[in-house]
Amino acid sequence: MAVWAIGDLQGCYDVTQRLLEKLRFDPAQDRLWFCGDLVNRGGQSIQTLRLVYSLRDHCEVVLGNHDLSLLAVSERTPEEQRRVNPDLQSVLFAPDAPELLAWLRGRELCHVDRDLGWMMVHAGLSPKWTTQLAEKHAREVEARLRGEHYPRLLRNMYGDGPDWGPHLKGNDRDRAIINIFTRMRYCSPRGRIAFDQKGPPGSQPAGLYPWFCVPGHAARDLKIVCGHWSTLGLFIGNGVYAIDTGAVWSGKLTALQLDTDELRVVQVPGRDVPAPKPRPAKPRPR
Repeated sequence: MAVWAIGDLQGCYDVTQRLLEKLRFDPAQDRLWFCGDLVNRGGQSIQTLRLVYSLRDHCEVVLGNHDLSLLAVSERTPEEQRRVNPDLQSVLFAPDAPELLAWLRGRELCHVDRDLGWMMVHAGLSPKWTTQLAEKHAREVEARLRGEHYPRLLRNMYGDGPDWGPHLKGNDRDRAIINIFTRMRYCSPRGRIAFDQKGPPGSQPAGLYPWFCVPGHAARDLKIVCGHWSTLGLFIGNGVYAIDTGAVWSGKLTALQLDTDELRVVQVPGRDVPAPKPRPAKPRPR
């Protein structure tokens, strides 16, 4: 038996199949952990989502920002849905879309296996969050995503604020939690996320830190595997294993074995498509 964590798929079905073949994945005895962003940009989102869904009894999945965006768009009118890119439309207008989207909405924001010693998130954790606090806050939002009023949450989740604080309530609290789990890369020592900073470490302004390097961050009793940050590349340090290696943009798709003390990483080439040039950052209102 082997347990493998896999980085962001982003609709790269052919690449995903090549990785599973290289892993010699056997659903009868192996398990997969997917770090989120199953869909968007890769041109094969419906095939990728169907593949992961077919493996649902043999895998764990956390929600990424692109997965949540797909769920949000699925609650809009057909006219609005036709304005999104063809890759997402392939999911929205598929005959099995209701089944796939209902399953996706039931996924976690963080997955914890204390026996194995691992936590999986898509992006990161707030500096003051222990793994216990992170799990607690994830379960808050997951319960609302699975409840009858989930369309309201999906409508109100967009926005760069507010900064996280335990006093937050309602939509602001949900949005802050979602932003941490699915959008974080850099933040200040007080946990303010720098949403416009997406480059590798060293490119950020003074006073910002990768979320796992913030001075004085909470002690964590689990190893953390995550995706989301393709310009970071494969990073192992500070108890964090970041495995989004840019498969959708001429990088690689990475798998990390979790159930062994030996560091075992397996990779396959991603799509042969260059990454887009970064857009100029917009100043954040004070």
